[in-house]
Amino acid sequence: MSTNQPRGLTFAASRMPPHVWFGVSAVFHYLGPAFAVLLFPTVGVLGVAWLRIASAAALFAIARNPWATFMQCEPRTRLLLVGLGACLAVMNSAFYLALDRLPMSLVAAMEFVGTVGVALYGMRTKRNFLAVALAVAGVLILIDVQWSVEPLGLMWALLNSMLFVGYIVLGHRISQAGASDGVERLGAAMAIAFLFVMPIGFAEAVAAFGSAMLILAGIGVGVCSSVIPYVCDQLAMSRLPRATFALMLSLLPAMATVIGAIVLAQLPGPVDILGILLVMIGVAVHQPAAEHGE
Repeated sequence: MSTNQPRGLTFAASRMPPHVWFGVSAVFHYLGPAFAVLLFPTVGVLGVAWLRIASAAALFAIARNPWATFMQCEPRTRLLLVGLGACLAVMNSAFYLALDRLPMSLVAAMEFVGTVGVALYGMRTKRNFLAVALAVAGVLILIDVQWSVEPLGLMWALLNSMLFVGYIVLGHRISQAGASDGVERLGAAMAIAFLFVMPIGFAEAVAAFGSAMLILAGIGVGVCSSVIPYVCDQLAMSRLPRATFALMLSLLPAMATVIGAIVLAQLPGPVDILGILLVMIGVAVHQPAAEHGE
């Protein structure tokens, strides 16, 4: 990266504990999608996904210079950015297709299942294995699914889960350059994601072009879903080992359940609350691995 780029994000990342950045990301990770669900009937599922990525890519382009960043990278990093962009485009689309058919808490729970393998990579103590076991038990309780009810929704949720692992791995790799460079590369990956999502959701997104309110709502979804949480992820990832970050993601099902109840009136029952508590205890028990080079 060029040396004249401001390092404000690097300063911000160093001044605040990484867990704070993760907490902000966790809130917006599902607050944005909760608002997106409210747009599905008007714009269409894939249309909302298009608006989310398009608005995020535009905002990153205003703040950064994604194509200059892409061209300045070495070929291996460019390939990494293309992979991350494709992952973001398909992951966000699959996530919304799952949310259209399943409760947010369930989609979040399945999303975490995919990260278990990442969390286990780097676990070196009995305490950490116990933490993962508690978190997984909570997730399994939260799932509580009748597999015959929504097979297509579960398929999309499973695809989203697998791609979420890719986002963690690839996102952590671009964060190794530091917070500022990581966000610059994230902007480049988002621009690439826009190219991938263009043929997927543009036809549905056209329905929003005649309404300023729908356009503003789509931009709001993009800010809440793809700008704030992904930038905060970079600020957290730049200082957390991948295994630690992956285990902290077990908080997301609990956050999704709370936001789903507040925004979408998807109220949790006693069993759901038990699952949430197990997940939170698992995170509390977790002890970062000694190794920080993952």
